[in-house]
Amino acid sequence: MIIKQAIAELEQKETPVAKLMHRGVVFKVIVLAFKKGMFLKEHKTSVPTKLTVLTGNVKYSSENLIRTIDIYEELEIPLEEMHTIDAIEDSLCLLIQGYRN
Repeated sequence: MIIKQAIAELEQKETPVAKLMHRGVVFKVIVLAFKKGMFLKEHKTSVPTKLTVLTGNVKYSSENLIRTIDIYEELEIPLEEMHTIDAIEDSLCLLIQGYRN
């Protein structure tokens, strides 16, 4: 239901939609929905984070890396690295944050 809710909410938005899908003791899974051209403004993460693209494709941009992430690809986002995420086309992503061995 969370993914369907994010997609439905996106129709009324001018900015990306983020919805918490699951929270564990030491991790969380977030659904990110974008329309083409939407972006997450520059930010950083202080916890281990992996971005996985389910549909569409997005561009990850930082001082150290610019990379297009296509459908079914993933990227581990470096800790404390300022970055942006831009939707090259309508896209649906999972953001997994938390503990990693």
